Amino acid sequence: MAVVTGASRGVGRGVALVLGECGATVYVTGRSEHVEEAAGEVRRRGGQGIAVRTDHRDDAQVEALFARVRGEQPGLDLLVANAWGGYEGDYQQAFSAPFWEQPLERWTAMVDGGLRAHFTAARQAAPLLIERGSGLIVCTGGWDDPDFYLGNLVYDVVKTATSRLVRDMAHELRSLGVAAIGVYPGFTRTESVAAAFAAEGKEPPPETHSPEFVGRAISCVLADPELMKLSGTGMQAAELAERYGFSDVDGRRIAPFRLPDELRL
Repeated sequence: MAVVTGASRGVGRGVALVLGECGATVYVTGRSEHVEEAAGEVRRRGGQGIAVRTDHRDDAQVEALFARVRGEQPGLDLLVANAWGGYEGDYQQAFSAPFWEQPLERWTAMVDGGLRAHFTAARQAAPLLIERGSGLIVCTGGWDDPDFYLGNLVYDVVKTATSRLVRDMAHELRSLGVAAIGVYPGFTRTESVAAAFAAEGKEPPPETHSPEFVGRAISCVLADPELMKLSGTGMQAAELAERYGFSDVDGRRIAPFRLPDELRL
């Protein structure tokens, strides 16, 4: 049984669909009406999709979500903390500007709508996992190489802090039998990315991967008999594809996404 936050579109939706293909019960959360559509697709793929409209910036709504899970299910096996509000508004405007020229609301959008949303979901999920003495928390919002600058100070701080959140949760949960792992997308062919390239009359570049590719990575990690040895680590989905031998939905092998050397710190 799984909860996938921010699953109405993009990476979260791709993860929920793959879990549905595995026959899982998946609570599909998000702010928009698209959660209903995503949950229906989970059901069509063989799982049990349950849509719950949730704004993960609202602590009361997050608490209500997990209270519902507790009341309706015998337990929880997996939380995928994926909600991301960091691209609110015209996020491309001045995205690469120096920090002193960044709008202050970008901090709120990325920290509260990303890092804090991961934390509050994990905080509510942890007791359910601890009660079973097993299970997994996955955060998708981190990055695998802290030696590179990600082009925007706030964005970089949130990605780095999310990776640290994974390590610290793993440290506190390890003796209780629960794992915490970062599974990080590379260059993902989400709806918005595909639309942006289409607007320029282009196809997404070949290094992009589908949202479901991240779901395949998470499903393999969850099934790994040595899951606890991975706890506290963070890897790109492509690195996990190399470990477990899976490909993208179109059969392609995806290489890990690497930033150019000029962004090395």
